[in-house]
Amino acid sequence: MLLLLLVTAACGQGAALSGPTMDRVLGQGVAPDLIYLVELPGYELAEQSIGVVNEEGFGAFYTSAEGGQVELRVDRGPYRCVGTCERDGGGWYAVHEGRHEYVAVGERHHLRLIGDVERVDRAVLREAAEGARPVVTEGTPSPPPAPVERGDLPSHGDMAPLNPTGPGG
Repeated sequence: MLLLLLVTAACGQGAALSGPTMDRVLGQGVAPDLIYLVELPGYELAEQSIGVVNEEGFGAFYTSAEGGQVELRVDRGPYRCVGTCERDGGGWYAVHEGRHEYVAVGERHHLRLIGDVERVDRAVLREAAEGARPVVTEGTPSPPPAPVERGDLPSHGDMAPLNPTGPGG
């Protein structure tokens, strides 16, 4: 199944997510134009980690068999560096508290790859961030589900116990 998630689109312009995964991500409020995937040698996408970051950003973790983790975050707005920062190519490289990151800055967003200094090489982070591809869907995402009408709750409340407040709370 993971192989299906990372299939490269026929035109080579993007990466694909399966329909159910895309539905889940969009249902969480992720902006479609902020969904990107990367290729990290020795790391695989942890599908269960995919989700929303901040208001509408995208986040995911990549893991290695040795226990390493690299976090992917894509969000709008300016990049704000924490720690020691330097320009590196078209992006930024930063180090803070044993972790480092490479940031690729786009026109309307920035993409961050964050990992442990001891487990992932700076050049690997840079190459992956610079090679990030926007996600394309396999077909049209399903519309969000309608709210479920329960019909089993009384019209005068949910019958929860009354806990009147008194002195002390």
